[in-house]
Amino acid sequence: MIEIRKEIGVPKYKQIINSIEIAILSGVLKKGDQLPSINKIKSENKLSRDTVLAAFNELKNRGIIQSVVGKGYYVSSENIKVQQKIFLLFDELNSFKEDLYNSFLENLDKNIQVDIFFHHFNETIFNKLIHDNLGEYNYYVIMPANLEKTSNSIQLLPKDKVYILDQIHDDLLEYPAIYQNFEKAIFENLMQASEIVKKYDKLIFLFTDNKQPKTMLNGFKKYCENEEISFDILNKIKDEPLKKRELYIIPDDKDLLRIIKKMKSQDLTLTDDIGVISFNDTLLKEIVEGGITTISTDFNEMGKRLAEMIINKEHSKIENPSKLIIRNSI
Repeated sequence: MIEIRKEIGVPKYKQIINSIEIAILSGVLKKGDQLPSINKIKSENKLSRDTVLAAFNELKNRGIIQSVVGKGYYVSSENIKVQQKIFLLFDELNSFKEDLYNSFLENLDKNIQVDIFFHHFNETIFNKLIHDNLGEYNYYVIMPANLEKTSNSIQLLPKDKVYILDQIHDDLLEYPAIYQNFEKAIFENLMQASEIVKKYDKLIFLFTDNKQPKTMLNGFKKYCENEEISFDILNKIKDEPLKKRELYIIPDDKDLLRIIKKMKSQDLTLTDDIGVISFNDTLLKEIVEGGITTISTDFNEMGKRLAEMIINKEHSKIENPSKLIIRNSI
């Protein structure tokens, strides 16, 4: 199966890779088949153990083979065109994260495989996913969300293979990242709309502590205190009726729908009776109720820029800016 020739000028570890690829293409090796052991290839071809291991590690990183402790190496994929594998860990999937994901894929080479996972804001799941995939990927893109002490698991990964996405915590500053500055985004965009915002008597911020970035709350408080505006912070929508001349700042889309439903049940209208500012623009928010005002980053640009960082091996920190899109809801 393994053919090594000295006179062709191709590194021996590459010849091992080529031999295994040919065996897969010809059907000699199929998914689930066991490869000859490192020692067998070494002794039969008079190679060093490091040479064989280098070939196996490259095939492993590409997802072509996998190691099973105590048993050996097995074919895990017959797609030999895959050159690199990327581990992508999201908090959850929603419409704007899907835009980010699709943009990321579109701007990568077609021979790069991306495997997506979700931790759902659960620290145990987050740690397990990283531990279970140590050494299996060329790059690790991680969205820590607002989970604490994520660096305990992330530091187990090769430092030059990790990229942080969306939120960057103080203990992750050593890693390259493309992120949002949530405190700056909410403060500056509310300031931009301040003339409209001040027509309301009170601002209500619906803030879910286990999901939303805490810096977002800092920006909201900073704005209200700076402009001397009455405000309240709620972690869920109360059973009491909505009050007229209140403006709701809503990061979560489910809460947005609940507010609209409640508004309709009270025969209230947007802008005239209550105001709404949502986060993260989507096509639906352009249409529902004549358009919902949003504070949003460009998730397509974020996905594109992330792909460029990985392709170019760029180790920098990039702030993805946010903007205010004023529509019918304020």
